[in-house]
Amino acid sequence: MKNAVNDGVWSGSWVAERLGVGLVGDDGLPALLGLALRRNPKRAHLLVSHVLGKHVPQSPSVVHDHGLDLGRRVAALLGAEASDAVVLGYAETATGLGHSVADGLGCVPYLHSTRRPVRGVAPAGGFEESHSHATSHLLLPEDPGLLAGRGPLVLVDDEFSTGNTVLNTIRDLHARYPRRRYVVVALVDMRSAEDTARLERFAGEIGARVDVVALASGVVELPEGVLEKGQRLVAECEAGDEVPSRAPHGAPQPGHVVKVDLHWPPGLPDGARHGFTPAHRARLEAALPAMAGRIRDALPAGARRVLVLGFEELMYAPLRLARELERGTDAEVRFSTTTRSPVLAVDDPGYAIRTRLVFPAHDDPADGPGERYAYNVAGAGFDAVVAVVDSVADTPALHAPDGLLARLAERVPHVLLAVVPSYVPHVPERPAMLPEPLRGPAFSSYAPEEVGWLLQDLSDVPLEAPTEEREEAVQSGGAHYAESLPVEYQPSERYQELFHAALEASAARLARAVGVVTETVIAERSPRPVLVSLARAGTPVGILMRRWARFRHGLDLPHYAVSIVRGRGIDANALRWLAAHHDPRDVVFVDGWTGKGAITRELAQALEDFAKKEGVTGFDPEIAVLADPGSCVRTYGTRDDFLIPSACLNSTVSGLISRTVLRADLVGPDDYHGAKFYRELAGADVSVAFLDAVSARFEEVADTVTGAVKDLLATDRTPTWAGWRAVERICEEYGIHDVNLVKPGVGETTRVLLRRVPWKILARAGAGPELDHVRLLAEQRGVPVEEVGELPYSCVGLIHPKYTRGATGADGKAVHV
Repeated sequence: MKNAVNDGVWSGSWVAERLGVGLVGDDGLPALLGLALRRNPKRAHLLVSHVLGKHVPQSPSVVHDHGLDLGRRVAALLGAEASDAVVLGYAETATGLGHSVADGLGCVPYLHSTRRPVRGVAPAGGFEESHSHATSHLLLPEDPGLLAGRGPLVLVDDEFSTGNTVLNTIRDLHARYPRRRYVVVALVDMRSAEDTARLERFAGEIGARVDVVALASGVVELPEGVLEKGQRLVAECEAGDEVPSRAPHGAPQPGHVVKVDLHWPPGLPDGARHGFTPAHRARLEAALPAMAGRIRDALPAGARRVLVLGFEELMYAPLRLARELERGTDAEVRFSTTTRSPVLAVDDPGYAIRTRLVFPAHDDPADGPGERYAYNVAGAGFDAVVAVVDSVADTPALHAPDGLLARLAERVPHVLLAVVPSYVPHVPERPAMLPEPLRGPAFSSYAPEEVGWLLQDLSDVPLEAPTEEREEAVQSGGAHYAESLPVEYQPSERYQELFHAALEASAARLARAVGVVTETVIAERSPRPVLVSLARAGTPVGILMRRWARFRHGLDLPHYAVSIVRGRGIDANALRWLAAHHDPRDVVFVDGWTGKGAITRELAQALEDFAKKEGVTGFDPEIAVLADPGSCVRTYGTRDDFLIPSACLNSTVSGLISRTVLRADLVGPDDYHGAKFYRELAGADVSVAFLDAVSARFEEVADTVTGAVKDLLATDRTPTWAGWRAVERICEEYGIHDVNLVKPGVGETTRVLLRRVPWKILARAGAGPELDHVRLLAEQRGVPVEEVGELPYSCVGLIHPKYTRGATGADGKAVHV
């Protein structure tokens, strides 16, 4: 098999003839690219580079030189700015190319994205590659300041097709580390005119210059229906077993492998997953001749054709070893790597992927077990293969009877294995190891992936007290409301009917609000937010936002629930855990609704105090809510005060979890705040039913959400705090001296009726069925409902001031439960 042409035939002709796919552009395109078919529902074709060293074995000097050439072009473009540049490469295909571009630029640092999380290393960012089979990229630099400079950022990928990945990257990083200049580098630029114009508009929007450097450019011509035709063609070929399975005579038994000790320099990174500095580059250059010499000495005598096979993201180290080996031996040396990309193989001269080796993943991948591939290795006439992996991937699966080494040994007479020690970045020691989040079904009735609770389980501790006793203790100053729990309200049959009727009536409205707030968060806060709901009212909302992100964008967002207590602040240990596992800039705090804005202010003060004490910055105090009737936040689904049915119930619509508890004898300085799991109420639980009813309406409201978000983003959403002013007026009018006894909004009013001692309910004149449950609860508890003409909320609940057990309501009746 030759590189650009197989037996005189362009290696894209097979696909071009059958699907009508064509390359139009520079004369050099056919020498750089062939075509194959993806086994991927998102895109039919695959551009196969002949000079990347991924799918097609190539001379390592050719692979490295192409990267060096691109780097030198960038240096010439940047001029004096080149020395301040940072290079960022994309996993998995461009990790080696990006490193080679950094070599061509000179003494600049290099980082590549990764799909392998590393415990203890907090991401400095992340982004999505929409068309890929494995979309999520992480940025895990050991030096948190690596991307924080103001110099040019050079982004390197093997091909520049639509520009979506680059836009996602720049959007994410520019929000964190704004700079004046970006350079996008690729072997080939295959964007359409529309995609080119989109990048230019985007650059104008962010006020930065974005240049593109490529070796060749053109476009891919795709006929209508190509995706469906491609999928049918893949199915037909696989059914016909066109993938060759040729094994040469005398192949050794699977597993017969010679291991080569490279004597890799201690502490030298195996790649740029955590950053690679000019000092690292100097150490590697000095060590390469000796390491390549050890490989050369281990090769069998008479080996004339040798493949150095890298491993997924580990491309640069094996590439440089291969190039050094090529310089020091008479053998023909080629380089390629294994990959996660599923591609059809067809043994035809006009097709770029002639053969495929399939083997199980062997590096404990974050996305679970699955197949991995080595292309164009079988049947290529290699006398020996040198497999180079990092130590994380040197697992029993690598050596298994169906593993990579066995598959190679079935096809190639001699297999060598060289293991590069995986670099372990320095992670500052944390003062205490905090527990992992609690998850269902052990804690809560939610599915484990829906939410992780950063709480401690106090289910076996008696914490409930009669409502009158709790109110008297709280108002007298003898106890804080978070030191005990109210007795869980058990709804009557009539009340349950009201809940289900309210859910049916409001599910579409709720779905629309969920979509609007989620899209606003993704557009303005982070392209891949970490949702942190304020337990417990915020938790169903956080789950719904997570479901919307998966429905609309295919995102699998992390979601946690934490405790915040009025007057005591947010759980500092939960913040420490979040800061250790995620970039605080990605964290978005979520709640159900705003009342007068007390929790909004509480969170802002708590985060300010935490930053001063811990030195951890980046947490954004603005809460994202479904409803903001008090005009307290900028990120919301609506500012209408409407019934969110999850406010109608307590634990039975919140995963069977109590409100949170903070009491000194139960929660120590190294503990999370606590909560109870009411397993005994499982028969009355509607938590998942509530979520499913709202999620079922996502498709119905999707189009209206798009328009609503566009309008919202163009609106001045500066909080007016109108709700707080309304509460102050109510306090003055009704002689209430503590604003905490005024609970505005339908959600807060419901809470008053369920777990406090209510005095009276103020209802906006003309309020309709959305207050039926409030009227029912008020009737059951003997609480008067007073209609008010001017009220920014649907209703307001007033807690009885100066409560004692003998207090009476406004109508002279005893206040009781």
